[in-house]
Amino acid sequence: MQAKDIRPLDDRVVIEPSEADQKSPGGIVIPDAAREKPVTGRVLAVGPGRLLDDGRRAPIEVKVGDLVWFGRYGGADVEIDRKTYKTVSESELLAKAEA
Repeated sequence: MQAKDIRPLDDRVVIEPSEADQKSPGGIVIPDAAREKPVTGRVLAVGPGRLLDDGRRAPIEVKVGDLVWFGRYGGADVEIDRKTYKTVSESELLAKAEA
């Protein structure tokens, strides 16, 4: 299975997190265990939207390729082919970069 094969449900979004910094601003190498979790990433897949009471779907504000910010500990991590992706609900997204 590959990340492109993931189809999120409802208002969920699959994100490829940005790489964590390996060096501090002063040039010190940061070990893996001490690195902070990333809070930005690129959207890889978007669900069809939250199902409303009347049966319609609420549109999702982000699209594939958008750069987004999300909570450091929000969502769920999914590992595919030794690479970790993040799945979050649209409501857990904090912001997106304007093109």
